[in-house]
Amino acid sequence: MSSTELRRTALDATHRALGATMTDFAGWDMPLRYGSEREEHVAVRTRAGLFDLSHMGEITVTGPQAAELLNFALVGNIGSVKPGRARYTMICREDGGILDDLIVYRLEEAEAGSPHYMVVANASNAQVVLDALTERAAGFDAEVRDDRDAYALLAVQGPESPGILASLTDADLDGLKYYAGLPGTVAGVPALIARTGYTGEDGFELFVKPEHAVELWKALTKAGEGAGLIPCGLSCRDTLRLEAGMPLYGNELSTALTPFDAGLGRVVKFEKEGDFVGRAALTEAAERAASEPPRVLVGLVAEGRRVPRAGYPVVAGGEVIGEVTSGAPSPTLGKPIAMAYVDPAHAAPGTEGVGVDIRGSHEPYEVVALPFYKRQK
Repeated sequence: MSSTELRRTALDATHRALGATMTDFAGWDMPLRYGSEREEHVAVRTRAGLFDLSHMGEITVTGPQAAELLNFALVGNIGSVKPGRARYTMICREDGGILDDLIVYRLEEAEAGSPHYMVVANASNAQVVLDALTERAAGFDAEVRDDRDAYALLAVQGPESPGILASLTDADLDGLKYYAGLPGTVAGVPALIARTGYTGEDGFELFVKPEHAVELWKALTKAGEGAGLIPCGLSCRDTLRLEAGMPLYGNELSTALTPFDAGLGRVVKFEKEGDFVGRAALTEAAERAASEPPRVLVGLVAEGRRVPRAGYPVVAGGEVIGEVTSGAPSPTLGKPIAMAYVDPAHAAPGTEGVGVDIRGSHEPYEVVALPFYKRQK
């Protein structure tokens, strides 16, 4: 494969047969939308959507010291994660900058005394995370394995998703909590069934062997016919996560920010035993954030129709007070929305006089607390 050739998921032919608009995403040829991204968004909010997320980066960490390695390499306390559960965490540089945000699953042990973890990285950072974990594994009795080609990943998201999946599996979905995963069989296909989501809705992620992806996609599509399930692309996934106030690496998170700068200092567990990469820098970042609060990630809702985009300045009183990190029309609110880092003095919901500089025109925006949307439990 040439360096310019895009990687294709096991469902590539399926997406093309469905007439998907494809796009280059982190070196993968991925479906952006199949028809109307607004319809796909609304389907996930009200019924169910089916996503191909096979571009995500799976890295397996096993061995007697797997937990110790992950505690050293990541900012979270991975050693306290029980089998069958998952944790949101981050991997940082020595200077505290965020390399990626991750979900780490602790799977059932293949053999006694050898913990088994799956680290799921963002597609754009998978190689960076793999390289960092491999380098940080030196001196630990643990193995880091690149399993990106070992999995296809399908996600069913939306209020109808539990019923759709329940019709295809005898796994205990009712007992599967948020941020947990269990092995099961879905439509005859062996899968790791997870419930972590990135849309603000209930839903499931199904990690399967690539050779089973097409068969599972077809089974889910058929099972979801009566419930209004439709295939969904990455475009609506972005507007769904934006409404849910969920950060996206490269927009709200970057190496230029520490978790404390991003308002996510809670993921850094200083109380865990031993050193970890970035501990000293993050200790300083935590102290700095306590004495001089950094810019705050807020929600902005447009009073007009113009859509703000990442990088646009946020203004008040003729001064630049922040920067938009993500912006899009919100199908649920019916207005353009944005997430932005703004100075603390302008971060309180309802702050007057805040606008976004859209190509020289200062458009008025209302400051609101995140998330924009929260599902009714």
